Amino acid sequence: MQPVNRITSSRAFILAIAGAAIGLGNIWRFPYVAGENGGSLFFLLYIIFVVLLGLPVMIAEIVVGRAGRASPASSLRQLAVSAGSTKHWNKLAWLGTFAATMILSFYSVVSGWVLYFFFQSLSGDLPTTSIQATAMNFQQLLESPWQVIMYHGLFILMTVAISGRAVSKGIERLNNWLMPLMYLILVVLLIYSSRFSGFGMALDYLFAFKFEAVTGGVVLEAMGHAFFTLAIGACCLMAYGAYMPERQSVVKAVLIVALLDVLVAVMVGIATFAVVFSEGLSVDGGPGLMFITLPVALAQMPFGSLILPLFFLLLVMAVWTSAVNLAEPLVVMMSRLCSGFRGTGAAIAGMIVFLVGLIPGLSFSLWKDFSVDGKTLFDLYTGFATQIMLPVTGLLILYFAGNVMERKVLVEQLGMQGRSLQLWQFLIRWVSPLLLVMVILGELFRL
Repeated sequence: MQPVNRITSSRAFILAIAGAAIGLGNIWRFPYVAGENGGSLFFLLYIIFVVLLGLPVMIAEIVVGRAGRASPASSLRQLAVSAGSTKHWNKLAWLGTFAATMILSFYSVVSGWVLYFFFQSLSGDLPTTSIQATAMNFQQLLESPWQVIMYHGLFILMTVAISGRAVSKGIERLNNWLMPLMYLILVVLLIYSSRFSGFGMALDYLFAFKFEAVTGGVVLEAMGHAFFTLAIGACCLMAYGAYMPERQSVVKAVLIVALLDVLVAVMVGIATFAVVFSEGLSVDGGPGLMFITLPVALAQMPFGSLILPLFFLLLVMAVWTSAVNLAEPLVVMMSRLCSGFRGTGAAIAGMIVFLVGLIPGLSFSLWKDFSVDGKTLFDLYTGFATQIMLPVTGLLILYFAGNVMERKVLVEQLGMQGRSLQLWQFLIRWVSPLLLVMVILGELFRL
């Protein structure tokens, strides 16, 4: 089945993929994970694994979608059959859609927190007199089932409002507007933070390599983050690949997106640590760094009443574009069941994600007493989705692209021949799968 919609230009496609990749992984997760894992060392390993692990899976997903020009399941089935393999490879799309749905469900919950803080910062109601006051405000939100459900539902409505429209009028327009605006806000925040005394320390922390901090845990964390931050492993980019303009280079587009993705992480990291060091705060503040520590620090700085809403607006834009990407496989699947009516399919997909999201959403209130080895239901849910489901799906995507799909399809889609094609196949058959297996085993033993 040919997709009804196409993204209209190469620039629009790059912005769409960048919008998919740039989200909580870059703005919320990168600063605190880097802070907990050696700063510059983690950043170096992150870059290495983006190249060796993230880019191969990203390219493989887009190639499958572009070659099939259909839904992820249909693309996998027709490419497998044409290569003389089983049609049951379409089940991989179901697995990817399941992973994407799990991730979007908790992603929507966290995005609901972002909306809550954005509205509070905009109205001036966010308590920023002390870290204790902000922490109590955050805890009250988590322990209020109705508030969590309301903001979770509001974010789902925002996502469905875009996903339910034609690709050129929904996904494309959203990213065309929000991605440039997001970078503009980032530049403003970076210039603002450059005035702080801790700016030089932030640069040193991220870019001065300290190899003595190398541990197995840091390496695995960098692998996992490189995989998570590029929005790969859930067949979402496979769906986007079907919308890709015909003459656009897959490799060039992916390299640009990876550069934009890393650039956001770097800019956010510098701005965050400049504030942290200037205020004498701890760099390993954990997930609360974004919702507790930084709001207090920013509010007490010059123009804090303006910068704080701007910061949370940046987060809102990042999570919105990423959520639309995560929703795409489920929207496509539900739309096919609804005779191609995308709006209806998006509404059903939104309802499914909303209901599934109640599991992580209520894990801090109604189900707060449930834990396994000290891990909350939210921890277990998110860990399984991001560190197990995504890598397993990514591993299967690599196997399909490297061992099932016809060589001529790779040549046609990538424009590679000779040694460059051999190097690519070596990477997706051996190097990237080995790294993914390490991520999966590392997480299983940690769980």
